[in-house]
Amino acid sequence: MYRKVLLAYDGSIEGRRALREGAKLAQLCRAEVFLLAVVELPSIVTPDAGLTIPIDEQTANYRAILAEGVERLKALGFSPTARLETGDPGHTIADVAEEIGAQLVVVGHRPQGHLARWWFGSVGSYLVKRLRCSVLVGQTDISDDEFELLKQPGDKPTSETASTLPSE
Repeated sequence: MYRKVLLAYDGSIEGRRALREGAKLAQLCRAEVFLLAVVELPSIVTPDAGLTIPIDEQTANYRAILAEGVERLKALGFSPTARLETGDPGHTIADVAEEIGAQLVVVGHRPQGHLARWWFGSVGSYLVKRLRCSVLVGQTDISDDEFELLKQPGDKPTSETASTLPSE
């Protein structure tokens, strides 16, 4: 059973999909949730426009993304531990997962062309090779209605509420 789940979150559509899927699993397992956003230093230059985004601005954007993810998880009854890190996403996610002793790491999947995947690699593939815990590449599209059902009272309690339930 998963006791600690690390959700890597970047605010993208794929990241939101993975957050929802990871939150649903964490709730079913009554797991402690960690939310991680990684500011990727090499991505400071945007490939589309060739513009340089100052690191302070990019960090502020990721802080807002992380805060939004925390609010989504709090609405489900979690009290996530949130972290903002800077560096290579694959390495950073793996380092944090090992540091906290995660049993499950959840990441999103962003489609890339064959050349981009060959050149840059895949974060999910890197994590599967490096980590000893389970890795979920969340791709299931969980509807807003289904996600809202997670908030309904009477659902399986999270790890926090499980310890406060009366014993029978």
